Amino acid sequence: MGELLVVRHGETEWSRDGRHTSWTDKPLTAHGEEQARALRPLLAHRRLVRILVSPLARARQTARLAGLADDRTEVEPGLREWEYGGYEGVTTAEIHRTRPGWRLWTDGVAPGPADHPGETPEQVGARADRVLAGIEPLLRPDATGGDVVLVAHSHLLRVLTARRLGLPPAAGALFRLETGTLGRLGNEHGRPVMLAWNVGS
Repeated sequence: MGELLVVRHGETEWSRDGRHTSWTDKPLTAHGEEQARALRPLLAHRRLVRILVSPLARARQTARLAGLADDRTEVEPGLREWEYGGYEGVTTAEIHRTRPGWRLWTDGVAPGPADHPGETPEQVGARADRVLAGIEPLLRPDATGGDVVLVAHSHLLRVLTARRLGLPPAAGALFRLETGTLGRLGNEHGRPVMLAWNVGS
């Protein structure tokens, strides 16, 4: 049976500074490029049957540097980051100045501009569910193919992991995922389980 491998893109200037980054398409820093290259040996010997990548450049750059950018790579719009609305580019500390105790996972975001209004946890969860439904046949315990790789963003991948494990979207809060690392999800006795998390070189 295959595993689901979730890969967070390498460091960007905004991820380094703790700024919420969804549609603002910051490139990887030099350190982020190193992190992405360091993923290559972790992925090189796996039998990959599907590679899905967020449309944002930082994820596509990570996939390329990690050795995943080939004719099998598919851009999946559903893997874009949680849309932060009015909190785009803002740190949690800055938000807490006006909303003490605010938590993304339960409180959502402030409304943003018309073209980027923001998403609720439930909306992100529904998007993650659609991505998972598309790859489900490859992840069944009786599947004989290989691994599926998703290259995307911290909060989206945390929600997706929670949903894969049968948890509500807000449970993504439990799965902090560092830049340039991967997580492995598999099966035990016919049920999805976490096998490894924050794996780097």
